[in-house]
Amino acid sequence: MSRIQSVFQSGKKVLNVYCTAGFPELNSTLPVMEALQENGADIIELGMPYSDPLADGPVIQESGSRALANGMTIKVLFEQLKDMRSRIRIPVVLMGYLNPVLQYGFRRFCEDAAKVGVDGLILPDLPILEFEREYRAILEEFGLDLIFLVTPETSEERIRRIDSLSSGFLYAVSSSSTTGSDKSFADVDAYLARLSAMKLKNPILVGFGIRDRESFQTATKHTSGAIIGTAYIRALENNSDIAAATKLFLQGILE
Repeated sequence: MSRIQSVFQSGKKVLNVYCTAGFPELNSTLPVMEALQENGADIIELGMPYSDPLADGPVIQESGSRALANGMTIKVLFEQLKDMRSRIRIPVVLMGYLNPVLQYGFRRFCEDAAKVGVDGLILPDLPILEFEREYRAILEEFGLDLIFLVTPETSEERIRRIDSLSSGFLYAVSSSSTTGSDKSFADVDAYLARLSAMKLKNPILVGFGIRDRESFQTATKHTSGAIIGTAYIRALENNSDIAAATKLFLQGILE
């Protein structure tokens, strides 16, 4: 059983928290990850900053711009993560876009990710056909889960196909807007209930628009857990004490 799979065995609602590598400072990556682990996060989704992040809202885009200005690159990130597993016990998923991964070299990227202890990838712009033809075997070779996204507009047929290809969990986008958008979860309750009723292979984590205890509890009514990103980045961006900001933020979600 993989680290990601084991998280879902307890039956508790899983909290996946997104943070941007190299934000707020270049060397903040591991301190942020440790603070998340120590204060109740179940999965860390570590964003690899990119200059053209199509699915990211303005807050996460700005954190990525700051990280790039700080000097963050994929090479620097893997260097930062080389001893990660001596300090981080929970699953770590890298989230990013295909272009910089291809520039790095897809096979080399997967090999280096596995070497430092990364558990899976989220690449929102990776087409399903290309995944099946070119990349699936490489990911399987290095034991990396690949997590696909579905939206309220995704057909049932396509959801089932995506579910069959995904491993780790299925990322249910709560709306078709970008991350951090204001969204009433009453509007997406039926969508999440429909996903739950499909009895999919993978656990479902819902993301986009979750910012506090109320939205976390509402989002997880029909799912195995939720993903928080923008709200956590906001908590970090104006606070020099990463540990204190993280503790306060996660207490507001989990307690």
